[in-house]
Amino acid sequence: MRPAVVVLLAVVCVCDGVKFGQLCSGNSANSRRTSDSCGQGHYGARRGNRDHNGLDIVCRDGSVVYAPFDVTLHGNVIVYTDPRKAAINNGINLRGEGLCFKLFYVQPDKTSGSVRKGKRLGVMLPMQTVYPGITSHVHVQMCDRSDPTQYF
Repeated sequence: MRPAVVVLLAVVCVCDGVKFGQLCSGNSANSRRTSDSCGQGHYGARRGNRDHNGLDIVCRDGSVVYAPFDVTLHGNVIVYTDPRKAAINNGINLRGEGLCFKLFYVQPDKTSGSVRKGKRLGVMLPMQTVYPGITSHVHVQMCDRSDPTQYF
């Protein structure tokens, strides 16, 4: 009879304890969009027949958007297929601190390479031109569409 072999695997998430640094000029606390005439900005909020798969961080139109920690840029994001939303149809794919995430409604300065924590990624697009009266915001979405709230 052969002796039993036991293999133990330990999975450690390098993202435990990770917190986003300031995302937007004028919002050092990363205040979240709450409720406005267009809805709510928390993860899981209803959007008609679907759920909101991100977290909205308040950011005024035209504000500078910063790297929340040291990140690697992995191309731009096309947010919408609707040409009426062209003014805000951009974003960036990012990786850092063990996380893969996207920032929507940002015109990135570049789409590849790396950016150090607190350095400029780009600017907030003019959300008020598409959604008048909404609380302008950067939408943070994890690549796997999980809830990013724990990182704020």
